[in-house]
Amino acid sequence: MPKLYYTWQLLSDKNMARLRSESICTEGVRKIVSMDDEFLLGLACAEMVENLKVVAITVSRLSKRCEDSSLRSFETLFDRFANTGRDPYGWILSWKEMEAKIKKMERYVTATNTLHREIDELTVIENSLKKLLQCNSNHKIDHTMKHQKVLDIQHKVQWQEQEIKYLKEKSLWNKSFDTVTSLLARSIFTILARIKLVFHVNHGYCYYPSSLPRSLSASATVYPSDQSLDSFNFVSGPLFKSSKHQENNHLSHGFFETNSKILKPSSNTLGAAALALHYANLIIVTERMIRSPQLVGVDARDDIYSMLPNSIRSSLRCRLKGIGFTAGDPVLAGEWKEALRKILEWLSPLAHNMMKWQSERCFEHQNLIPKTGVLLLQTLFFADQEKTEDAITELLVGLNYICRFEREMNAKALLNCTNFKNMQQQQHTS
Repeated sequence: MPKLYYTWQLLSDKNMARLRSESICTEGVRKIVSMDDEFLLGLACAEMVENLKVVAITVSRLSKRCEDSSLRSFETLFDRFANTGRDPYGWILSWKEMEAKIKKMERYVTATNTLHREIDELTVIENSLKKLLQCNSNHKIDHTMKHQKVLDIQHKVQWQEQEIKYLKEKSLWNKSFDTVTSLLARSIFTILARIKLVFHVNHGYCYYPSSLPRSLSASATVYPSDQSLDSFNFVSGPLFKSSKHQENNHLSHGFFETNSKILKPSSNTLGAAALALHYANLIIVTERMIRSPQLVGVDARDDIYSMLPNSIRSSLRCRLKGIGFTAGDPVLAGEWKEALRKILEWLSPLAHNMMKWQSERCFEHQNLIPKTGVLLLQTLFFADQEKTEDAITELLVGLNYICRFEREMNAKALLNCTNFKNMQQQQHTS
C-alpha cells in the first residue's frame, strides 16, 4: 500500500511537470545520459511501470485466496489491461475516487503499523508481569508492594488489550482477502491508467507498437488531474482484425515485455558494463579528496588508484605524462580547482543519486518505499561509459595537481618556519 500511494504521488501534475522541466534537463543527464527528451521520458515511464508490476505480482499472490472469481483472475486481467486497455469490471477509478482510496490506504497502513507496535508492547508488559509473579518476597511490606505492582501491570495489560482490539478494527487485521485485494487491484489499474495518460501511451488492443518511447509525446503534456480516469479510453480500436491465436500471442509478448526492453541499457553505458555503482563510489571518494586535498596521503592515493579500471588507468597515465614534476603555480591551481568544481557540479548529483537509488532497492530495503523519488535516468546507470570515464580522468588529473600544490605549499611553509626558527636561535646565541 505505501508503494502504491507513493507511486500515485509521483504521477501528480506537479511531479510530472517537474520531471519534464527539471529532472530530464539537469546538466549531468544532458552531458552523459541523453539529450533526447523522448528517450528520457520513455525511461521514466518504463521504470514506473516496472515498479508497479512488482507490486502487482504481490497482489496476484493475495488474489489466489479470494472468493470473488474476478479477483482470483487479477493476474490475467491486469496483463490484458496492460496490453489492450480492456477493463471488463470497471476497476479504473476517477481521480477523486482514487484520492479517497489513497487516504484509506494511508489510514490502514498507519493503523496496522501502530497495531504491531502495540502488540509488541503488550508482549513486553506480559513478560514483566510473569517475572513479577515468579519473584518471591519474604517480607510483608515487599508482599504488599508486589501485590500493588501486579494490579498496576494487570491494569496496563487490560488497557493494552482494549487498544489492540480497537486497532484491529481500524487496521488490516480483520479485513478479508477480497476487501484488501479489491482495493489494491483497483488502485493498480488506476495507477497504470494514469501512467498511460500522462505519458500518452496509446495503443490498439491487437498489436503493440514496436517501440514504446516513440509513442510518448515529446512535450509529455500532463492531463489535468480532475480528468476522470475511467472516462479516458486507452483503446483506440483494433489496428486490424486478428485471430484469437494472434491476440494470445501478442498478450504473451506485450506491454511488460516491451517495457522491460526499454530499461535494458545499451552496450555503451555503465549499466551494461556493470560499472554504475562502482563509478558512483569512485566519484564520491574523489569528490571528498578534492574538497580536502591537504588531507590526502599516500594510502588514500593508493586506495583510489586500486579502484580504477584499466581503461581509466591507461588514460590517466597518458594525461599525467605531459605534466611537470612541480606544482607551485597558484594561478594554475586556482584554475584547476574551478574546473573540478564545475565538473563535480553536474557529475556528483548523478553519483549520489546512484547510491540512493541502489540503497533504496537493495535486498534489505526491498519492502520499504523509496524516500527520495530518484529515477534511474537521474543516475549513472544509463550514462555513456566513455564520457563518464573522460570526466573521472579529468577529476583525477586535477586532483593530482592540487594535491601536489598543497604538499609543495606546506613544504615551503615548513621550510620558511624552520629557517625562521634557525635565525632566531642564531640571533639568541650571538
